Amino acid sequence: MYPNLYYAFKDLMGVELPFLRFFNTFGFFVAIAFGAAATTLNYELRRKSKQGLFVPEETTIIVGKPASLQDILFNFILGFLLGFKLLALFFLANEEIVDPPSFIFSGQGNLPLGILVGLFFGVIKWREKEKQKLEKPEKRIIRVWPEDRVGDITLLALVFGLAGAKLFDIFENWTDFLTRPADYLFSPAGLTMYGGLVCAAIAIAIFAKKHKMGFLNLSDAIAPGLMLAYGVGRLGCHLSGDGDWGIVSELTSKPFFLPDWAWAYTYPHNVIEAGVPIAGCEGPYCNALPAGVYPTSLYESVVSILLSFVLFYSKKYLKMSGYVFSLYLIFNGLERFIIEKIRVNNQLDFFGFRPTQAEVISTLLFFTGIALAIYISGRHKTSVES
Repeated sequence: MYPNLYYAFKDLMGVELPFLRFFNTFGFFVAIAFGAAATTLNYELRRKSKQGLFVPEETTIIVGKPASLQDILFNFILGFLLGFKLLALFFLANEEIVDPPSFIFSGQGNLPLGILVGLFFGVIKWREKEKQKLEKPEKRIIRVWPEDRVGDITLLALVFGLAGAKLFDIFENWTDFLTRPADYLFSPAGLTMYGGLVCAAIAIAIFAKKHKMGFLNLSDAIAPGLMLAYGVGRLGCHLSGDGDWGIVSELTSKPFFLPDWAWAYTYPHNVIEAGVPIAGCEGPYCNALPAGVYPTSLYESVVSILLSFVLFYSKKYLKMSGYVFSLYLIFNGLERFIIEKIRVNNQLDFFGFRPTQAEVISTLLFFTGIALAIYISGRHKTSVES
């Protein structure tokens, strides 16, 4: 396993670059996942705009104004935080960057570097505004297409997705959270995918309504990239060993073409340091599980990436708005419900049943997808008859 990119480069290339300890493997794959989703969404929105399914929104802006104190101060603060915390990591001694999250959430930092980068950002903003300054600022009406808002949608998904994932993880482990809240609030680990999905969906739905973007058409455009992002993110879970693994493998035989780790893996050097110490290993991340478990995050990654291609090409055959999204809900719910049967997870006490939180939500998603497909078909049938 590779808790961060330092271990990946060391193992795969034999190169030791201490600053790479800052780049968490799971976070690295999350960044790739968001990039892939944004690229896919941009393509789909452009395609739908050409089909006439979206129209631009007119908005008024003022151009030619000089940089305000607020603009410069905001950019200074962003630059200061970047220099004081993130760039400072590159100037720490090797032993100080073993646990970057602890550094990020501490009061430590590089003050001169923060001020320097903050001033640089402030000057850049001032120069940008000076180049655009007019003798007399004027109002202009511009047209903004949905594809121009991909950055806003991605940012909403990132902020509300991560916040929702953390909140749902806290709810799922409420008793443990009450005993050690700081471990949950200030740790990059512990994220519940469905929490992120629900909160991000609500935020994007509100955003779509505000900017008069058809929610079903927008959902169809988002669906393939969302499934792809989930698959890439799950690959990050597997490679970092973040605890999203299965129960102890009970298979006595396996397909001849599969390696042993594909059905029973101990996740050595996992990022959460679960299991027993590895003989001869010194330092952090020196644990492995005592028995091989199903690598469920790897299974989900493969299945989700394949399903993303199914969704991407299904648009050729599913012409009515909302059908692709309903198919996404069905696929997502079905895939997760099945994988929960061999996955380690906390169980809920639900009217005498003991489902996991993911089983409850995946079931709701599955039936919501079916209900949405039936509703769309019924609405289409009614419009044709009338």
